[in-house]
Amino acid sequence: MTQAIRLVPSTLLAATIFVGPAFAQAVAPAKAKPPAAKIVMSQSPNPTFDEGTIQRIAEAMLSYTALEVQGGWPVLPPSAKLATGSKGPDVVLLRQRLAITEELAADKVDGDVYDDALAAAVRRFQARHGLEETGSIGPKTLAALNVPVGKRLRQLAASLDRLSVLDFRFGQRYVVVNLPAAFAEAVDGDTVVRRHVVQVGRPERPSPTLTTHVTTVNLNPTWTVPLGILKKDVIPKMRKDPGYAARMHMRVLDGAGHEVDPHAVDWSSDRAPNFTIRQDSGTWNALGALRIDMPNPHSVYMHDTNHKELFSADYRFQSSGCTRVEDPRALATWLLADNPGWGRREIDAGIAKGERTDIRLAHKVPVAWVYLTGWATRDGTIHFRDDVYGHDEKPALVADMRPQVASAARASGFVLQSADTRPSDARQVSYLDNQ
Repeated sequence: MTQAIRLVPSTLLAATIFVGPAFAQAVAPAKAKPPAAKIVMSQSPNPTFDEGTIQRIAEAMLSYTALEVQGGWPVLPPSAKLATGSKGPDVVLLRQRLAITEELAADKVDGDVYDDALAAAVRRFQARHGLEETGSIGPKTLAALNVPVGKRLRQLAASLDRLSVLDFRFGQRYVVVNLPAAFAEAVDGDTVVRRHVVQVGRPERPSPTLTTHVTTVNLNPTWTVPLGILKKDVIPKMRKDPGYAARMHMRVLDGAGHEVDPHAVDWSSDRAPNFTIRQDSGTWNALGALRIDMPNPHSVYMHDTNHKELFSADYRFQSSGCTRVEDPRALATWLLADNPGWGRREIDAGIAKGERTDIRLAHKVPVAWVYLTGWATRDGTIHFRDDVYGHDEKPALVADMRPQVASAARASGFVLQSADTRPSDARQVSYLDNQ
């Protein structure tokens, strides 16, 4: 079990913390961002997002506020020599740092040797921050250790704010995608039964936060290139080489749905975007062999990919807005559990036929894409991830705040940062995957 910071008891939550413009300015993160950490999935059965998440983030904020009042934690020097067996003042400082956040037991804080107990504490810290659990201090772990407590508070406050504007009804079974953590969870009865590595939108084409329902699983889907990707990616390639469409198994369709010879189109004209480009089903298809459909205003979805090598990359923020799922057939099998005759064997057989097949779920499954850079789970563990989209620097939108959710947050003694009434430059984006 991962040891973590002990949360402040709920009886102390009457204390008021103002999370407004002054606080936001005081703890605003530096512009320079550390290198993206390798994505490591937790094996915990506790969901990232459940009905108690808002309350637990509020409690975590009180704990971190207390740490800030006490002076935070020490900063380890960039030249620190920290490896198993090493000895000296840098090790003393590391022990103090990990004892403050309770990865290292208080009775082990003394000493200047990097022993097995300290290595275990480092692994616990790495687990909370989505880092590879090596037990040694590399550049990414050192950067995470030196993030000031004020920035961690900002991450918790911004995450709380974003949850407060979500309108999500938890079901017995639901799916959560936490975008900064780059994983998806299938939750059944408040327990994570499946966790999948995902690839989400790159910073210039971020995946949106949303709540909706999974309604359909599509086998051997075709892919209609969305307008944004058509203009930015496909048309420039067609201008250079109209044969690109044929190589990519794409068909050019006119307004009536009739196929057009791509060599007959002037791709440099203003009329070029008036054509539709659709990619055939097959191993070359950008959506892979399976799509999980979930109606939403952003026109995004979860799907397979023909670029499976990217799941092993350190940086899994490479899509154009949709979410690519590792082993999507397993997730689809779980989603179709109430559909007789659609187990894993039948899904594999349906894909092998190569025919487009749409399977409507017998019972829709709620799904939430959330953006949590700081959160707390039921076991008392407080987690952090990098702010890959820079959302923590922006005040949340308040126009659609649901009163009952906001009240639940404020009941913990908070004035949300979204109480700031200044205009926000945050804007909605909508991109579809193009790889």
